[in-house]
Amino acid sequence: MLLAVLVTAGIVIPPPAVAAADPSGWVAPLSTRGRYIVDAAGDRFKLKAANWHGASGTWTGSGDVNDPAAHHAGEIAYQTPLGLDRASIDTVIDGLAELGLNSVRLPFSNAMIHDTKPVPDLPANPELRGLTPLQVYDRVVARLTARGFAVILNNHTTTSRWCCGLDGNERWNTAQTEQRWQDDWLFMARRYAANKRVVGADLYNEVRRNVFDDPNWGWGNGTDWQRASQRVADRIQTEANPDLLLIVEGINWTGLPVDGLPHGRPTLEPARTLSHTLVDSGKLVYAAHFYGYTGPNHSGATGTGETHDPRYRDLSPQQLRDVLHRQAFFVSAETGKHYTAPLWISEFGEGRHTTDAASRAWFENFVGYLAETDTDFAYWPAVGFHEGGTGNGWSLLSWDTGGRRADVLDGTDWRGPAWRRLVDAQSRSGRIPDSERWSMLNLDYADFQASRGVRAMADWNPGARKGACPDGQRLSGLSHTGNRGLCTGTLAAPTGYATVRDESYVDTDWASGYTKVQCPPGHAAVGYSVTGAAFSALLCGRSGTPLGNTGRTVWFDRGDNRPSGNPGGDFAAGHYKGQCAPGEYVAGVAYTGRIGSNRTPDAVLCRA
Repeated sequence: MLLAVLVTAGIVIPPPAVAAADPSGWVAPLSTRGRYIVDAAGDRFKLKAANWHGASGTWTGSGDVNDPAAHHAGEIAYQTPLGLDRASIDTVIDGLAELGLNSVRLPFSNAMIHDTKPVPDLPANPELRGLTPLQVYDRVVARLTARGFAVILNNHTTTSRWCCGLDGNERWNTAQTEQRWQDDWLFMARRYAANKRVVGADLYNEVRRNVFDDPNWGWGNGTDWQRASQRVADRIQTEANPDLLLIVEGINWTGLPVDGLPHGRPTLEPARTLSHTLVDSGKLVYAAHFYGYTGPNHSGATGTGETHDPRYRDLSPQQLRDVLHRQAFFVSAETGKHYTAPLWISEFGEGRHTTDAASRAWFENFVGYLAETDTDFAYWPAVGFHEGGTGNGWSLLSWDTGGRRADVLDGTDWRGPAWRRLVDAQSRSGRIPDSERWSMLNLDYADFQASRGVRAMADWNPGARKGACPDGQRLSGLSHTGNRGLCTGTLAAPTGYATVRDESYVDTDWASGYTKVQCPPGHAAVGYSVTGAAFSALLCGRSGTPLGNTGRTVWFDRGDNRPSGNPGGDFAAGHYKGQCAPGEYVAGVAYTGRIGSNRTPDAVLCRA
């Protein structure tokens, strides 16, 4: 309601639209094909980015919020992108371009969105006088995109204070309701919908434990990050802006950092067995953060909260590679799986003034691995302060009070050669062909209908939990228990739907002694429903192209029965699974009501 009032009052001014193409040579919007991000022409667009922070807050949480000394490293930002009191917007953008970047992760806080107080004068940008923090954010977005940069909106914090400890910003719903978080995302997605160079929504930063409880991935409760990110991504696509990349970060920390108690950094490992399925396929990106002073089981603390677990900088080069692959890089390295997606390392960094040999070696090794794996990246941070060359020193670009710049490539920064190797590394470029898409359906707690066509129709099986493949995909596999399904395909959306609950369309006894639910001729299974654990009905989509009418029975009541090579990946970990071979589709499901059976799927009919 507050935002609507502000718009009506003329306080909040949406930014102007920006043309879809300009001399930078890429065409918005962006989408994904397999492990790559591509532009609207289908050409690879590698995110070479940095974080221009500040609008998310720099206050440490104690002391006078107007006193620079109460802000991280004395770098006060006034809830605007840092440095605008020292350098003009275009001066900063010039520096980003000179460093070889093509995109910017632009953090914001929910508090910043709603703050109607004008920011203090920013001497290097007098035209910003009297604007609210959000209006300044608008101006930065407009200038970045007009200059050819891709912008990724990043919900970094809820309150405007420095991240990321026990600061009230641990989860999307720690300091606000989940509904408010979703509504703010819809507001931001709609606000920049006309500007196609605003390409992504990084949904929340470094989800982690607060004092009392942990985030989780798939439990279905109020701290379930997989569920929450799936829901808000769904709403952004269907209610606000279907052009955006939806970027999901892994879980940054669970457990108490105490020796002898379970604790660690799950990152993206849970996605291997429970991934996200979007209504519009080709928009999911996974993200992870890595710093040398943290570790796979080390919080990064020194003193209180420090454990004896190794930090990333303590690992040998091979150990580091193994851990990085396990925690995050597998999502892009292992293609043809339900979890396959572009990986964006949306934060990493090291300090200009670092003298510790292990930290320097970690940075060199990590940058080398980014280059070797051709992985999209965003350095933290882009902009900082310096005075006579001294200061925080982590930024790529820094300005003093007189507007004099120091940067990573000025010849005095040990990080310079590594940075140059990274931005100049050989990368896949040009046209990326379409690839088979795999999606998983998860009916653990509620309906999971990833089809716009199905959502537009009446409830096709009232009282049951229902799952439907994204438009253009068909059902490829089911689990014997666990209510999971696997979808695949790059076909046209069905031209109609039929719900089947009985044997009306069975044309041959392909599972003798079992109840068989089979699609009508010319239809392929695109969804299914369950009541409790029991199979309930099959949703069949009418194909616009001819389908085969001969097939085979795939049984999976006593073990897995899947094609060799694990196509699509394990979509129901710990459960028996049946899956059709590539080029086949599910035409029917068989189950039994015999004593000892829960009417769960026992076999599928696969047809070519």
